[in-house]
Amino acid sequence: LIAGRLQQILAAEGMAFEAPAVALLARAADGSLRDGLSLLDQMLAFGAGRVTEADARAMLGTIDRQQVLRLVTALADRDAKGLFGTVASLDEFAPDYGQLLDEMAAVLQRIALRQAVPDIGDDEAWPAETLDALAARLPAEDVQLAYQLAILGRRDLELAPDPRTGFEMTLLRILAFRPADAAGGSLQPAEGRSADAAKPGLATPPAAAADPADWPA
Repeated sequence: LIAGRLQQILAAEGMAFEAPAVALLARAADGSLRDGLSLLDQMLAFGAGRVTEADARAMLGTIDRQQVLRLVTALADRDAKGLFGTVASLDEFAPDYGQLLDEMAAVLQRIALRQAVPDIGDDEAWPAETLDALAARLPAEDVQLAYQLAILGRRDLELAPDPRTGFEMTLLRILAFRPADAAGGSLQPAEGRSADAAKPGLATPPAAAADPADWPA
């Protein structure tokens, strides 16, 4: 609603604008139309009368969405090298890693929505063709798990030794785990080990020791 109101004002004033830029301002307003109008005034001053996505991201300090999409695409490809290469590039600009996890969660939510409602229409914040491609490639349960791990990582970020470490560990968790079969209702490692072997404190007994009484203490 806030984005729509800002667009009405810009159209009435005959000012050109980019819809993703307005969406960023509306999100930053956090539910307050008054704050949205204030941010719009700041945007017009910052951009010399222009309302572009690049200027909005620069003013608000938000991450370039192409970088966020690169991270999500690398996760979809399970491309650890490409994933952490992108993180290294981002780190040169001292990003807000909490905000970056928020952006990733937002993309994953859009992907999940398009999987559930394929004809939902275009998205002003993210390229529709990219969302459609990711929605087709990623299993719905992987999207749900990645979203859950992203928001949990966001919550726990302040407990990490430093923000980048917390962010990278969140990405590593997403790479490491995938949903188990629906009947199992638990996580399993992405490669190489069974779910039971991944659980702390559990070990597979030796094959020769079939009787629990013979197992080592």
